[in-house]
Amino acid sequence: MHTLHGKQVAIVGGSEGIGREMVAASLSAGARTLAVARRAAPLAALAQAYPGVLTLSADAANETTPDRLFEIFVPDILVVCGGATPHMDSLQAQSWETFSRNWDNDVRATFNFLKAALNKPLARGASVVVVSSGAGLNGSPRSGGYAGAKRTQMFLTEYAEEESERLGLGIHFHCIVPMNIMPETGLGKSAVEDYANYRGMTEAQFLARFENPKTPADIANDFIALVSETA
Repeated sequence: MHTLHGKQVAIVGGSEGIGREMVAASLSAGARTLAVARRAAPLAALAQAYPGVLTLSADAANETTPDRLFEIFVPDILVVCGGATPHMDSLQAQSWETFSRNWDNDVRATFNFLKAALNKPLARGASVVVVSSGAGLNGSPRSGGYAGAKRTQMFLTEYAEEESERLGLGIHFHCIVPMNIMPETGLGKSAVEDYANYRGMTEAQFLARFENPKTPADIANDFIALVSETA
């Protein structure tokens, strides 16, 4: 049984999807847990479901949000999760505004928090976990710039780890890369519906292409095991 007793965990994008499962797992592991998300209503629902969780309504793509988070507490474990739901359509039907949605949100949020973690800096031994996507390795032709944004999150995590080592900060940077689409999340549901329709198959047929698919709860458990090793 992994434990995070005495640890402070902040989960950016913690109100829904994988982030919400990470909040639940963090609380179960005994950590003081803060969930950050843009919309107040999902945060309120989260707080009702999990009494004791701290919440902060803020836009992760805003460069002031890391400082707002650090005013509540400086986390031992910082998670950058979630992001914008991509516009699902073929390349030729995208506008630059729809294509770049995940660059303006997911990549910018990751940049903001990794930069803040290095500049603050977080305490020696702290962990920063970025949740990316297998789309960053395999591509995602119906979701505009989503795949490229997710790949860039991987690169940014690698860069931050290199800087931590170069500067002797002792901060650990990790990237979790779920490889299958998860229909349990809002993003996953819309992607499954779109790709199944685009390829002329049922949703069940499309999902059958993934071997041993993981759920958001599985990813949350993997997260707890990962950070427990360095906690």
